[in-house]
Amino acid sequence: MKRIEIIANQSVREELIDGLESAITDLEYTILPTVHGKGLSKRKEGTRTWPETNFLLISYMDEGSAAQAKSVLATLLRRFPDEGIWACVSDAESLT
Repeated sequence: MKRIEIIANQSVREELIDGLESAITDLEYTILPTVHGKGLSKRKEGTRTWPETNFLLISYMDEGSAAQAKSVLATLLRRFPDEGIWACVSDAESLT
């Protein structure tokens, strides 16, 4: 089982979710809708000075679905190279 975490600007949220849901059958995920932080080039703090915010999507899936998610992300990164999209995949073990 794989755990995928994706942090990105709110502006690409719908595109990302639509792409993942189209590519992966029975996709399940959790979204933290407002995430504050600082990346390499910008702060996203939801304040007057730094008004933008990110979101965080977490999903658990098999290896085949993780490969499909990587493909969706690659497409999104090409289309939106400046929207602070970041992702990682790691091994996960279900406890239930």
